[in-house]
Amino acid sequence: MNFEDQIRDFSKQVKFSADFGKLAPFNNIIISGMGGSGISGNIFSEIYDKAPVQVVSDYNLPSYADENTLFIGISYSGNTEETISAAREAIKKNCQIRLITSGGILSELGQETVIVPKGFQPRAALGYLLKPFLNTFISSDESIYADISRLLLEMESDNSKEKEIAKLIFQKNSIPYVLGFPPFRWVAYRWKTQFNENSKILAFSSYFPELDHNDAIPMKLTYGKDNFSFLVFGGSTGQIEKRVRYTSEVTSTDFITVEPKGKTLLEKLFYLIHAGDYISYHLAKLREIDAEDVSVITELKDRLKS
Repeated sequence: MNFEDQIRDFSKQVKFSADFGKLAPFNNIIISGMGGSGISGNIFSEIYDKAPVQVVSDYNLPSYADENTLFIGISYSGNTEETISAAREAIKKNCQIRLITSGGILSELGQETVIVPKGFQPRAALGYLLKPFLNTFISSDESIYADISRLLLEMESDNSKEKEIAKLIFQKNSIPYVLGFPPFRWVAYRWKTQFNENSKILAFSSYFPELDHNDAIPMKLTYGKDNFSFLVFGGSTGQIEKRVRYTSEVTSTDFITVEPKGKTLLEKLFYLIHAGDYISYHLAKLREIDAEDVSVITELKDRLKS
């Protein structure tokens, strides 16, 4: 499967029906994951508020992890050393454990595991990695995800708007700076990492209202500002809507607005995720580079094994 086909598979992935099964009561959730695998935990943590959730992007768990903790380890390959380390520690601490992987060492730890399809780059398998969270904790209503799938299929048949945004970034030879807001802070970060891995360029992300307390200062200054393309999500309301408008005006900064389609939170969430996939992919094509290539990461992992 080529990389564009992996991206296009997203509309199918949102129909993935797996969940974590019956869970015992828990006091908190700790999610362990890195990179394209771990982002699913970050996105979930922003839309779930019925229990404390902490995402760990490291080798170790916080000291409070115990038998009252639900630990969820995510590694698409199943061989991510940080996640394996955290999972083994969770076993020692007697946490309630669920794992998501396509195989590898993680699938051999003897814990309840959701197995996802193989053959994808981890960042292109986000639907498979995120859906067990949504099916278990948000909603398992198949009609909801059927509607989302149809919305994504529209983008897959016509992503000319995303291609145009990529063209603007390319022609300006600029660094993308993605501005989100709750509940899409981690979607903005997802865009940042997609530009890193797909487009092979540096990128940054921030979010309202926090960015008005720091980023707004250099955005006001003219030196170097033209080196960036500021991308902001549309659809904000209330004070956030005012902040977006006033920040653009006060800092004299033009924002490229990406309007999410859909009526529900999940529809807008998945739409924005997929828009970032396509913009970063089209930018890679304009730059005439292989969007799928992650040889630098592979070399780093190989050296760490030595």
